[in-house]
Amino acid sequence: MVVKEYVTYNQVHKLCQESAPRILSDFQPELIIAIGGGGYVPARILRSFLKQPGSPNIPIQAIGLSLYEQLPSKHSSGSNTPGEVEVPGTKVTRTQWLDLTSLGEMENLVGKKILIVDEVDDTRTTLEYAVKELEKDVEAARKKLGYEGAKTEFSIFVLHNKNKEKKGHLPQDMWNENRYRAARTVEDVWICYPWEATDIDAHDEFARKQGGA
Repeated sequence: MVVKEYVTYNQVHKLCQESAPRILSDFQPELIIAIGGGGYVPARILRSFLKQPGSPNIPIQAIGLSLYEQLPSKHSSGSNTPGEVEVPGTKVTRTQWLDLTSLGEMENLVGKKILIVDEVDDTRTTLEYAVKELEKDVEAARKKLGYEGAKTEFSIFVLHNKNKEKKGHLPQDMWNENRYRAARTVEDVWICYPWEATDIDAHDEFARKQGGA
């Protein structure tokens, strides 16, 4: 049986609020990249807490990466019910990528401090893919510009990190320089986020019964 943990919008808001001061202290991002679809809401909330008086909002860009797939869930009777449970897939599919044309001076990622935001670090496969592909974009931009330029730094923020063996890997310097931050580390449960709910009242009621509202 799949154990589910229900997370409310209020909880997401508070996780972003409590994480923002450390992100500002350690990193001070110039660009936020949200991994869709789970990274969109926390990225937008987090931006409000990262905004400094007298400074413009940090721009947000979105990339679409798909790893999860729906598979039938096994019931005690042995029958399958299609679409009951999503499980991590094995291959990342790129569905959307950056469009920097509207950002003026930030026409490439060279020399920037970039915060990647997602809702959950499950197998780490998606995060590994995102970092590697973005690093390729940086190198391509460097070659086009014809000079090295300043170092581009990536950091990661997730609402939840699952305490499990990871299939994906992140650069060692990201760990050494504290550029990975999870608001919470949880066991390997299925986390139900509010933006996935088709009945938000029922979702919040499940969360309340779990004591998490």
